Amino acid sequence: MKQENQSSVSEFLLLGLPIRPEQRGVFFALFLTMYLTTVLGNLLIILLIRLDSRLHTPMYFFLSHLAFADVCFSSVTVPKTLMNMHSDDKSIPYAGCISQIYFFILFGYIDNLLLAVMAYDRYVAICQPLHYNTIMRPELCVSLVAGSWCFSNLHSLLHTLLLDRLSFCADNTIHHFFCELTALLNLSCSDVSLHELLILTEGGILVILPLSGILGSYIRIWTTVLRDPSAKKFFKVLSTCGSHLLVVALYYGTMAEVYFFSSSSTSNDKRITASVMYMVVTPMLNPFIYSLRNRDMKRALETLVNRAKFFMSKDSI
Repeated sequence: MKQENQSSVSEFLLLGLPIRPEQRGVFFALFLTMYLTTVLGNLLIILLIRLDSRLHTPMYFFLSHLAFADVCFSSVTVPKTLMNMHSDDKSIPYAGCISQIYFFILFGYIDNLLLAVMAYDRYVAICQPLHYNTIMRPELCVSLVAGSWCFSNLHSLLHTLLLDRLSFCADNTIHHFFCELTALLNLSCSDVSLHELLILTEGGILVILPLSGILGSYIRIWTTVLRDPSAKKFFKVLSTCGSHLLVVALYYGTMAEVYFFSSSSTSNDKRITASVMYMVVTPMLNPFIYSLRNRDMKRALETLVNRAKFFMSKDSI
């Protein structure tokens, strides 16, 4: 870390959510409930996939990594937000702020890549069903996930290393509930043109490419379905891809609202609200979306519950 960073700014102040003091208790309970639901729901998905051999398929292998990334993504910001709501101390150390940005970019982008990988898996399953086991072999699945984690780490490391080279002056107030990259760039006294160019080019490309892959996969899927239209085939595809499409729409829709559709005239409160949607609400909804619309997950959950009842009744005898 540069000495000038340490001498100028040692900590930042997070103003938090735009709520009144008398509303803190209500929002604290709400955010705590959503966070616990996110953690427990996604961990339950990982547990079900781990325990049920019927779920040892490429699709659920990717889903387990997505669930893990969602838990980590929420854990980057929500615990600190809860602490700030509970106390009057809004400060976060400089190193803590940089670390928060690193993990925010890391887990946010791994979600991005895993959604693209899952779309490719659905494309192979529907458009090339006879070759599915040959194409989606275990080695390829592991390589796709490992590559996603590696690329996400390099992407995040690049931004944080450049950020650590910047100088920060007197103003250390961040008008957000977490250390957002663009908010920190606005506080810097240094020339941030290189960083802004990197966000527009490298960051934009690394978002557009996976999104293009997702859209391309689903265009091919629906083209295949429309070649031989039937109600049975349509509902089968809908049940197979509906959950993934809903998650993609929530993830990219809220992200686009914050980083693409909002302008300089957009109030900071609206940007914060949109950030809450993709950082807190979307990871919480993912377990419900994948569980409620998925027969395999329902059967696995029923099996787990029946096992628990059996062992409980056995212990009580």
